[in-house]
Amino acid sequence: MADQNEQTFDLVVIGGGPAGYVGAIRAAQLGMKVACVERDRLGGVCLNWGCIPTKALLAGAELYHKMKHDAETWGITADNVAHNWEKVIGRSRGVADTLNKGVGFLFKKNKITHFEGHAHIPAPGKVQVFDKDDTEHAGEVKHNLKCKNILIATGAVPRALPGAPFDGGKVIAAKEAMTLADQPEKLLIVGSGAIGMEFAYFYNAFGTECTVVEMVDRVMPIEDADISKTVEKAFKKQGINIKTGTITKSIEVTDAGVKAVVADVNDDSKTDTIEADKVLVAIGVRGRYDGLLADRLGVETFKDHIKVDYRKEGATYETSVKGIYAVGDVIGPPWLAHVASEEAVLCVERMAGHEAPDLDYNSIPGCTYCHPQVASIGLTEAACKEQGLEFSTGTFPFQASGKAQALGETDGFVKMITGKHGEVLGCHMVGENVTELIAELGLARRLEATAEEIIATVHAHPTLSEAVHEATLATEGRTLNF
Repeated sequence: MADQNEQTFDLVVIGGGPAGYVGAIRAAQLGMKVACVERDRLGGVCLNWGCIPTKALLAGAELYHKMKHDAETWGITADNVAHNWEKVIGRSRGVADTLNKGVGFLFKKNKITHFEGHAHIPAPGKVQVFDKDDTEHAGEVKHNLKCKNILIATGAVPRALPGAPFDGGKVIAAKEAMTLADQPEKLLIVGSGAIGMEFAYFYNAFGTECTVVEMVDRVMPIEDADISKTVEKAFKKQGINIKTGTITKSIEVTDAGVKAVVADVNDDSKTDTIEADKVLVAIGVRGRYDGLLADRLGVETFKDHIKVDYRKEGATYETSVKGIYAVGDVIGPPWLAHVASEEAVLCVERMAGHEAPDLDYNSIPGCTYCHPQVASIGLTEAACKEQGLEFSTGTFPFQASGKAQALGETDGFVKMITGKHGEVLGCHMVGENVTELIAELGLARRLEATAEEIIATVHAHPTLSEAVHEATLATEGRTLNF
């Protein structure tokens, strides 16, 4: 006898973030009958607790910092500049709420059925939906879904520091950091990746004393070394305390806040104690699939992520179980929203039998929205040396850019790395709006453009993009304005 509560779909997407909702929409466009199960808010972490609301916070921080410190330079009198913390946070939440509603509208537009709750896969082609907090499946099943294919897009969760579990109060992750009811006087940040550096800039701009601890010998260790040096110099100038080559040995939660013992990475007898109101741990993430997969399914995992062959030609993103696919942060690095969305689109297009180009994981742009901003694509100079490649570099400082001078944003530079045939091996930028400028290099690498073709492309004047043109000229010793 058929289950009266059972509904049938071509595809059930689990997770409504930048992988899940985009994959669901593309599948619906391809004619599939689609359902999406999300246990929290549509848009996922990125839209609600990550990418978007943090950028709203950072925009406010930058405006406040300019009014507080740079107004006189512009001939503007700005006395008694102050901020309302509740409104700073409230504006960010308002931006997220608007976009969350937008995803709901897109679901209705594309006739996607949305189920709110916790998803569980008991067998291939079957998804059970429980109450959103019922990860142990102790309660009754709210919905039984039958489907041809399942797409897992459940994202990732922050990794905790050993011995210091998140408590949501004094030991926090990014989600809590962007919604604190009260601004802390002192904040310790463990990790100097994108999340750590963005929050360090944000809180420092509004007057919180920030200390960043990084175990590697430079901040933002995945970036080109020259970028790291420039950002560290800028952060120190802004008053942020930076401790590189330093490990966090222990964190003690006290009545007043937290007390951390840190040590030199090369000599742990050289210790220091840092006291703060809170500690933000930003040391990485792991795939989120708690309570999702029945043990008998046999879905293969690795290093806290779901395993799929996603870096090979013709990748389908299918797991070890036929008919179950996975995309986005849950399958591993790079943990980026734009990568998750592209993986989801590629996955469902190939699921539908469409010809689609492979995703080039060597040409993924990375962006950090602190001030100055950081953006990069391709190989670093160190990676080129490690691979024994023949290459040339060219750098153009924003100090020599007319537009940057006009904007009063002269910190930073564009660094181009080209190969022996003029191909773009990598590009690394730090400075005003470089997170927008990097798109040109993404297109250049996709089209296999050479330095000569970038040089022959007319860049409007005066624009910051001229720095890309000049840096490319510099790889051939032909810089005109520096």
